[in-house]
Amino acid sequence: MNKIALVVGSSGITGSNLAEMLIEQGWETYGLARNPNTENIFLKPVAADLLDQASLKAALENVKPNHVYITTWMRNDTEAENIRVNALMVRNLLEVLSEHKSVEHVALVTGLKHYLGPFEAYAKEGFLPETPLREEHPRLDLENFYYAQEDEVYAAAERDGFSWSIHRPHTVIGKAVGNAMNLGTTLAVYASICKENNRPFIWPGSSAQWNGLSDVTDAKVLAAQLIWASTTELARNQAFNIVNGDVFRWSRLWNRIATYFGVAAVGFEGAIHSLEQEMRNDGESWKAIAEKYQLKESDLGRLSSAWHTDLDLGRPIEVMTDMSKSRKMGFTIYQDTEDSFYRLFEQLRAEKLIP
Repeated sequence: MNKIALVVGSSGITGSNLAEMLIEQGWETYGLARNPNTENIFLKPVAADLLDQASLKAALENVKPNHVYITTWMRNDTEAENIRVNALMVRNLLEVLSEHKSVEHVALVTGLKHYLGPFEAYAKEGFLPETPLREEHPRLDLENFYYAQEDEVYAAAERDGFSWSIHRPHTVIGKAVGNAMNLGTTLAVYASICKENNRPFIWPGSSAQWNGLSDVTDAKVLAAQLIWASTTELARNQAFNIVNGDVFRWSRLWNRIATYFGVAAVGFEGAIHSLEQEMRNDGESWKAIAEKYQLKESDLGRLSSAWHTDLDLGRPIEVMTDMSKSRKMGFTIYQDTEDSFYRLFEQLRAEKLIP
């Protein structure tokens, strides 16, 4: 097998960890982004705009991957616009790559909004699925840009004859700067602000999330499944959930994170306390913290995504994910979730992103 990979969205949490793992396994790896990641000297950067087919064609003229991993999306004001823009990005990419006839497999990363609904109807009454979430659950009768992205992959696969896989992680835990969905780093930044300003570390979410069972997805576990599915015959043309393999309760983990950072934890006390509102005036405080500790990033908005953390932690049901499908096919990687958070926090400290 030729081992030439194109990672689309290589600067994000998922894409950067995937590119690193592919390179470690001997793949010739290209990383496509508007502003490519240049931290990994072995990653071949490709700068292009997925919404500009001419830009893509020029950038990919000499890139002929046999495996393509789509790990990016663009947030818009409405779900209708999410559908138009994100479907177009996938369509443009696969149409340009079609000219080379080199692609053997396309892997698309979506997420649990496949089951919980898009941002505009996210985990609302009337759209609450049975949990644990399973891949055979039918699509919701709602507009959803994940469905539109999938349909673009299916259409291109039928046209060009490549195999595909769809990957549905829960909240992805890993390091990235400028990422739109970044719960782990958001909590690390929030805890650091609380520590510096002697503020309590207040749980922002719902009673159901505080007391119920949950799971998350380590970025390295997701990367491993992406490579496994794209190189395993049995896994072709399948959709897979992907989480660490354990479950936890936020009522315990919140206190553990608070202890790690040396702050006072406040749990659920009868009402949701939006983290976006809690951090709305913290931009200047973070600049001062960054200056005091000589951190690399002084822009709070490039590190934290409180709006998305509110969505995750404010859901009215416990959310956990069934992993039986890929386990039965041979994907058996497991990751302890507390270790995922602690490893992330240590990496953020080592790279001077938190004090």
